[in-house]
Amino acid sequence: MLILARRVGESIMIGDQVEISVVDIKGDQVKLGIKAPSQVKVYRREVYAAIQDENKAAAAARGVLPKLDDLLPPGSPAAPGTAPSRKPDEKK
Repeated sequence: MLILARRVGESIMIGDQVEISVVDIKGDQVKLGIKAPSQVKVYRREVYAAIQDENKAAAAARGVLPKLDDLLPPGSPAAPGTAPSRKPDEKK
């Protein structure tokens, strides 16, 4: 772990695109500003952990639901292997 000392208004760079700035310090609380490209997701640690837990639970539940193909009657428009009901020149 890299540990750096910064004052209000000072920043650090992570790679070429992520900048973290110290915005304010009050007592034991530090406010940080983060500049990052929109494709870089930035989360508080506890939110990130909750997202990971939800993803693991969803992945574990994959086998719980029945296969939808088995619930459709043969020949129904949505059944596997059935041709689309729209004409080729129709738009979606």
